[in-house]
Amino acid sequence: MAILSFSDITVEFGATTLLSGVTFTVAAGERWGIVGRNGAGKTTLFRLIDGSLTPARGAIVRQPGLRMAVLDQARVFGGAATVWDAAASGYGDLVALEHRLSRQAARLAELGDRVTAADLERFGRDQEQFAHAGGYGLEARVDAVLQGLGFDPADARTRPLVSLSGGERSRVGLAAQLAAPVDLVLLDEPTNHLDLETIEWLKRYLGEFGETLIVISHDRAFLDDTVDHMLHVAGRTTTAYRGGYTAFVTQRAERHLALERQVAQQRKVVAKEEDYIRRNIAGRNSAQAKGRRARLARLPRLSPPPGEGEAMSVRFAAAERGGDQVLVIERLRVTAGQRCLVRDFSTVVRRGDVIALVGPNGAGKSTLLATLLGAHEPASGAARLGAGVEPAWFRQDLTQVPEDKTIYECIAEVRGGWTRGHIQNHLGGFGFSGDDVQRNTSALSGGERARVALALLTLRPANLLVLDEPTNDLDVESVEALEDGLEDYEGSVVLVSHDRAFLRELATRVWAFDGERIHDYGGTFVEWEQQEAEQAARDRTRRAQETGAHQATRSEARKAAAARREAQETRRSAQREAETLEQAVLAAEARIAELERALADPALYEGGADGALKAGRLSAELTKTRRALDEALARWTDASDALGAE
Repeated sequence: MAILSFSDITVEFGATTLLSGVTFTVAAGERWGIVGRNGAGKTTLFRLIDGSLTPARGAIVRQPGLRMAVLDQARVFGGAATVWDAAASGYGDLVALEHRLSRQAARLAELGDRVTAADLERFGRDQEQFAHAGGYGLEARVDAVLQGLGFDPADARTRPLVSLSGGERSRVGLAAQLAAPVDLVLLDEPTNHLDLETIEWLKRYLGEFGETLIVISHDRAFLDDTVDHMLHVAGRTTTAYRGGYTAFVTQRAERHLALERQVAQQRKVVAKEEDYIRRNIAGRNSAQAKGRRARLARLPRLSPPPGEGEAMSVRFAAAERGGDQVLVIERLRVTAGQRCLVRDFSTVVRRGDVIALVGPNGAGKSTLLATLLGAHEPASGAARLGAGVEPAWFRQDLTQVPEDKTIYECIAEVRGGWTRGHIQNHLGGFGFSGDDVQRNTSALSGGERARVALALLTLRPANLLVLDEPTNDLDVESVEALEDGLEDYEGSVVLVSHDRAFLRELATRVWAFDGERIHDYGGTFVEWEQQEAEQAARDRTRRAQETGAHQATRSEARKAAAARREAQETRRSAQREAETLEQAVLAAEARIAELERALADPALYEGGADGALKAGRLSAELTKTRRALDEALARWTDASDALGAE
């Protein structure tokens, strides 16, 4: 069943048309990934979906009562004071109902024998509403999401929201989206600010929950593992594809080739017809020529595939070849305040190595990079650059981009001898053309600042590149262009990234944080992933065996204590029966609510005879289920009374 439908949508900002002819349909349970260049209109699609933006033309149809979870960019979290409250902000109405139930329970206790039937009815009705809305599972769900995103659920209940960093607030916002009771989740770059381990958890979580998902992401591996449909935004319109990112790339190439062939074929036919008309319009075959001209005028012209302009072009200038030993690290110890980040790390970076530095957020990856380049003093040990080694550093915080200067001035300061044409051409390779080069760096988005940082980095000849999260805020095409540039680079690279596809393509060696130690793995990132997966499988097997042995010991203990527990067994049996009957009551109530919603749907009665027949079947089932509920309630009451009498 479709829960969201776009039909021929056009979005205009003044005289500029951002999107036109956008048509696609999202069915319940589908997982959609949205890709496209920065500025193509991906976030605008989200604003159209959640209703914060109205299209100039076209129609958007949403399922009645559709509940959506959208990350508030301001991240105010409804005025929540603690991390836990912020993560549970999607349950605002349910939390308010829980508080109301607590007050009612206290009042009922105070009233005692003076409790009225109306009081009990109100309390029972609110309890039923709380149960049906998932109130009893609220805390467990919020705790599970917080745990998965790297927060301690117990600490989150008292930790002030104002104490969080920007990255932590982003993760709390993601937690609020994932935990919320909704039908459709909209995620905008959810893997930003997440480490590799947390991204793996997020993929597993999204694979298990049943809500419909629409995600904007530049993480190709994440899209491949998470979505089953792709929406490509290009040329001021969108095209839908089935499958993940890899399937999209293949289908898109095939579609472009087919369209180009169709356009070429039609042009040949049109040219042939126009030639015939030209030669015969005034001769004996004038009537035929006029007829062909009329048919040609009515022929719909095929358009070539929408163009996107040139992708970013990245070419790193390698300095003169230095020695084979690019970086020598000896018993390095790195600290931050009183905390030890790296202990006793020794290794050698050799010419041509592409090293992936991986570890959880907060492990100290950025601090280690700063130490290797001399910007952070080691607590002990040493890191020495080899002879003739010229390093270049891409900082995650993008502080290498000058403040309050135009993009043009940033390049001109580094290349004072370049003409305006040289500077324009260089910036054009990074997506800045025309008047864009005169924009001030203080007004740039994260992705634009990253492209300026890369444009500056490529101007500096270096035989060692140290790249700290260079893919953050870049669109997929720019990430692939950076990937191409690094593949052609002849120097050494130390690389931090959470983009698995990026690391799989490039890394020939892995430094992996293990607490305060760093494990230096001599194989590719793909091989390291395989090793980690095999180790995880062995750990699961070991835990299962330990659990089995523990259970066997407990079984022996239960047998030895059977005589002492015989008297308790009858009560436990009665408890289980009461619980089973309670579940039957809840299941019947849930089915009744579902049937009532179905019968209240106006669309049911628009189907003529078929709709009437279906309504009759639903009504009969509703009557039968209500009788079953009455019987289950009576049996549950009897079982509960018997249990209380023991």
